[in-house]
Amino acid sequence: MKQIRGKRALVTGAASGIGHGIALALAREGADVFVWDVNEPGLNAVIAEIRSLGVKAAGQQVDLTNSDEISAAVSSLQEQWDSIEILVNNAGVAFYGPTHKMTAAQWDWLLAINLLAPIQITRELLPMLLEQPEAHILNVCSISGLVAGGRFAAYHTSKFGLIGFTESLRAEYGRRGLGVTSLCPGPVPTNLYRECATGSEGKSAPEPPRWLCATVDRVAVRAIRAIRRNQRMPIVGLMAHLLLNLKWLAPGLIDFLNHFRRKKRVVESSLLSAGLNGSESRRAA
Repeated sequence: MKQIRGKRALVTGAASGIGHGIALALAREGADVFVWDVNEPGLNAVIAEIRSLGVKAAGQQVDLTNSDEISAAVSSLQEQWDSIEILVNNAGVAFYGPTHKMTAAQWDWLLAINLLAPIQITRELLPMLLEQPEAHILNVCSISGLVAGGRFAAYHTSKFGLIGFTESLRAEYGRRGLGVTSLCPGPVPTNLYRECATGSEGKSAPEPPRWLCATVDRVAVRAIRAIRRNQRMPIVGLMAHLLLNLKWLAPGLIDFLNHFRRKKRVVESSLLSAGLNGSESRRAA
């Protein structure tokens, strides 16, 4: 996209975190920004911030788990603004804990927000985007869509799926001039960790060390560059690069480490069991 100034953008999950950063970055580039979020006070605050930068802003409170509400919000957007050139699917949630403890409702909730909502929003706005001389879709995916670890299975699943959806769009519509990007940051210090649902009541998800995290501003800068240059998959942050390079250069190492830790636990469990059995035998004697 040669020019962002004067374009109109929709950013989901814009009340905080990465969505907030990208919305403001687009406004600084001269784009008018329409924002969605479930958090109404945060939504109103970001609208005021965007307007203070001298561009137009509007917003709507939207529950992305409700497909009817999404369709209604799309219709409202189209009624207020006659065109959209930039779509940023950013909203996301996470669940931390053993996969076998996740309920069906928790799976449905996470996949609805992280994967099904971006698909629906894109599907319903795609005809409008294709009508524009230049347009761009940026999906905030995550390094978690390329490298998986334990206790975040649903989050990984949604992000792997979102990367697949994004690559499919890029393959299909690139020849028609539609830019499509999978933005893949590593950990970022946002509410994603602090508000993460967990499998244990009162237990929070562990937050990575700050020195390994990318900042919101850094992710927003890379998002703007990706839109301008139609980049396929920018990787953002030290941790993201380390994990991806490790997977590329030594694809079996992460798997080995996961299994090594498992074997260690099995050995410790066996020793403990043997010790208990020995104690019981001695007591019986």
